[in-house]
Amino acid sequence: MTPDPVTAREEHGITELLSDGFSVAIEIETSRGLAVGDDARHSVELAQAAAGGGRVDAVCFTDNPGGNPHITPETLGRELLGGDTEVVINLSCKDYNRNSLEGRLWSLSSLGFRNVLCLSGDYPVAGFSGQAQPVFDTDSVGLLEMIRQMNDGLRVTLPGRRKIETELDHTSFHPGAAVNPFKLHEGEYLTQLYKMDFKIRTGAEWFVTQIGYDARKHHELIRYLNWKHSDAAIAPPVLGSIYVLSAPAARFFGRWGIPGVAVNSELVEVANKTAKSKDRGRGFFNELAAKQIAVLRGCGYAGVYLSGRLTYKRIEQILDIAESIKGDDWKDAAADIGYSQPGEFYLFEPGDSPNTASSQLNRDYADRRGKKSSLLRRALNPDFAYRVGRFGKHFVFDHDAPAFNPSAAIYRQIEKSKVATKAAHAAEQMMKVPLYGCRDCGDCSLPDIGELCPESQCVKNQRNGPCGGTRAGKCEILDKDCIYLRAYNTLKLYGEEEKMLEHPVVFKDSSLQGTASWANTFAKRDHYGRND
Repeated sequence: MTPDPVTAREEHGITELLSDGFSVAIEIETSRGLAVGDDARHSVELAQAAAGGGRVDAVCFTDNPGGNPHITPETLGRELLGGDTEVVINLSCKDYNRNSLEGRLWSLSSLGFRNVLCLSGDYPVAGFSGQAQPVFDTDSVGLLEMIRQMNDGLRVTLPGRRKIETELDHTSFHPGAAVNPFKLHEGEYLTQLYKMDFKIRTGAEWFVTQIGYDARKHHELIRYLNWKHSDAAIAPPVLGSIYVLSAPAARFFGRWGIPGVAVNSELVEVANKTAKSKDRGRGFFNELAAKQIAVLRGCGYAGVYLSGRLTYKRIEQILDIAESIKGDDWKDAAADIGYSQPGEFYLFEPGDSPNTASSQLNRDYADRRGKKSSLLRRALNPDFAYRVGRFGKHFVFDHDAPAFNPSAAIYRQIEKSKVATKAAHAAEQMMKVPLYGCRDCGDCSLPDIGELCPESQCVKNQRNGPCGGTRAGKCEILDKDCIYLRAYNTLKLYGEEEKMLEHPVVFKDSSLQGTASWANTFAKRDHYGRND
């Protein structure tokens, strides 16, 4: 029997839990098939053992992990509602449009769930009768904004002749989000941090890191939060994600089996060698996970997010080892966790012990940060499409640009004639298709992403920042650089890279598909007009 939703809403949820000591959360992977099947039953038994064992504070249920079709997390999560353990539902945008996501949220709130981890999601790799078509109607930032408005009392316009606006019931979600600091290139890494800032502004109350095996990068994330969000009332608590490895898992991650999870060749070699021992490396992998937990606790994380092929007994063994690492001994543990990528960028100078970070910014980066390149270097920028778009943005299309009002007046006259409207639309496409690969969405995000089109150049159509799935700057699906890395490198020439995700949350209006984006901009029908 599920608890009264009102009672559940009155509780404080995972945010208060994470503000009080070092917490332990575990991830329960849902499965394909019936909830009474063997795989699902194993997951439920692990969740119940964790909830009753007294050492796990939160149980988190996945949502179609790896792009595979699984039963919904709330199907299993309902078993734990009403207990002392917090239940977290992962909610991914890859499989649902905005209407379906809103419907899922109303259902979750009605059932009594209050903790939601907002994810953009992995690109689907399987499905019924072949690979499924992804949705990505919005992303994790858009989902956070939806939850923020639902918590405030979502205002909607009722259908009918008379447009009546009403406020719906308030939900009481505690939304969390993910961040991936384990990135190789400067622009690939920093855009992850900028997106985390964006998520905080949009209402993310807590965070989970991606899986990684570099203690210095774990430490850097806390250093960054202390630097950018020094006000304790603003800085959100963070759970550090730890996957308890095995040799097969290390090889799988090393082949980029999970987008965004980087396991370098050195760690794969260590895992293979250790797996030859009598216990197949279990003791070593338990100790590695325990050392990571000790590092997280020493760095100032709010807790650990454990995942892997685990039993509750093994979780207890790992926690016992972690608790035996006292005080500053976490720094000795960090010395053993330095599996970075060759040439990896770090935002902070090294700390006073191996694989830790100091509070001082990387000196080379600090010298370059926010500074314009020389006029000659900017003039020699080979990205002609960007220079055209930049001129158009600042001279014509920004609402406060000098030519905006005269252009808007011209377009008002153009739209009085169907022939003139079609001709203007065709002229726009003649320029934008060859320059930007325009897909005629009618709600253009070129100015949001360094004049790069998310419709044609991002498989997830990410309009509010990069996903976490890149590898060495490359898209997880396409063999090309991520558009946000490219945008960062271009905007850095103008000293504008830190401002690239400071715009309001972008929601594409699909009703504008196939219409002229220039006309929509001047008439303020696009997302710029809605946010004005």
